[in-house]
Amino acid sequence: QVQLVESGGGLVQPGGSLRLSCAAPVFFNINTMGWYRQAPGKQRELVAIFASGGMTNYAGSVKGRFTISRDNTKNTVNLQMNSLKPEDTAVYYCNAEVYQGGRLVGYWGQGTQVTVSS
Repeated sequence: QVQLVESGGGLVQPGGSLRLSCAAPVFFNINTMGWYRQAPGKQRELVAIFASGGMTNYAGSVKGRFTISRDNTKNTVNLQMNSLKPEDTAVYYCNAEVYQGGRLVGYWGQGTQVTVSS
């Protein structure tokens, strides 16, 4: 049962831009929400996230190029990716930690492919 719905992604040339979006059910009481990625043969890694309290965290490799934004009224987060590099190629996953029944429950999107290639 898909709870996080992702959109965006695709094929782009180096130096180009893409925008990813993720929507969670509006009734979710969200603690953290953001994006991870997994390249072939590598572990899943944090890209950018709104942490508890609303602070943003970025992977060092994307600072200055990627920007995460959100709309709390709609429980959506977006990831604007600029100056894309071939090493940004990966499947990007939306993640949310949600308060449910007094505990935090993690949810993942289905993943969206981002390919940076000439």
